[in-house]
Amino acid sequence: MIRSILLSAAAGLVLSACASPALRGTGDLGVVVERGTGSIQVIESQKHTALARLTGLGDLSHASVVFSPDQRYAYVFGRDGGLSKIDLLTQRIDHRVIQGGNSIGGAISQDGRLIAVSNYVPGGVKVFDAGTLRQVADIPATALADGKRSRVVGLVDAPGQRFVFSLFDTGEIWSADFSQGNSPVIHRFKDIGQQPYDALITADGRYYMAGLFGEDGMAQLDLWHPERGVERILSDYGRGQEKLPVYKMPHLEGWAVADNQAFVPAVGRHQVLVMDSRSWQQTATIAVAGQPVFVTSRPDGRQLWVNFAYPDNDRVQVIDTETHRVIADLRPGPAVLHMEFTARGDQLWLSARDGDQVQVWDPYTLKRLATLSASAPSGIFFSSRAQKMGY
Repeated sequence: MIRSILLSAAAGLVLSACASPALRGTGDLGVVVERGTGSIQVIESQKHTALARLTGLGDLSHASVVFSPDQRYAYVFGRDGGLSKIDLLTQRIDHRVIQGGNSIGGAISQDGRLIAVSNYVPGGVKVFDAGTLRQVADIPATALADGKRSRVVGLVDAPGQRFVFSLFDTGEIWSADFSQGNSPVIHRFKDIGQQPYDALITADGRYYMAGLFGEDGMAQLDLWHPERGVERILSDYGRGQEKLPVYKMPHLEGWAVADNQAFVPAVGRHQVLVMDSRSWQQTATIAVAGQPVFVTSRPDGRQLWVNFAYPDNDRVQVIDTETHRVIADLRPGPAVLHMEFTARGDQLWLSARDGDQVQVWDPYTLKRLATLSASAPSGIFFSSRAQKMGY
């Protein structure tokens, strides 16, 4: 009798184990934004496959994504003010709130506890509990003459439980320190230059740099020494002498640092600019096929992959960072919007919006490995971003 009970219990455990979903990690997972349908695809890089499509995420025309420290949750920032928390393992929407009227990105705090969203409307930054998406802080931007508030751009996370961001309309950089709780200490830096449109933070979290659309140059804040204020660097960076139409503003995220060199896209020029990453002085220019949008570095720093604004947005050029030579001129398809390397650099994923494709490339052989169908794809984000500052 006892033996039959034990056998029955053992059989039940086996059946239960067979019915349970297979365990897996999240290190090879990511998301593809489908801007045309307000949806995302959950993807895995190892097998080049799409695991699920999640819909109902609103306006994703300029969406960006950050990840929780355990790489399980993706936070999607929609242009319509939507903030969505996605569970990559269960492949469902965990929480979703509408927190503003027009948003332009966000960041997750150093400890993963807070999610910050930068808003055009209403101008400012709102901060949320990462677990519940309950609002815990509101940081209104500087008021304008018409009663509206400045648009906020270039929001990044920084060491010491800080968020740093720029005010487009009033030419400011603000640092919000949340190290003592949910009532931040704000440090404001004024007159940093005209129309900061995007920003980056160096991989070590020391330098915050805002690109300026209204004038040549960049604004740099040394977060080790904020008492020194904001300095102007790269005086030739910007629209330049040849006033070309700017069809799409370049993005500073993903810029490359290799062999004490930094590479950034030029605004309104067919150039990638090179500067010394110690002195922040320009040292060279690299001629490219069009106006660069992203200058994305392979993780080992040896290659740059560059995509372009219209009418050259069907091209991607690959640059050797040691020689500054263009070593490949690829034609992946119409409207290449975004590129993302896997964490160890064995794959490069890119979105071809007007071809409804996501492509996977081997960056060493420059051969295409796979193609996935997607509806007007734009941003591609892997969960390995969770371990990077400013991503």
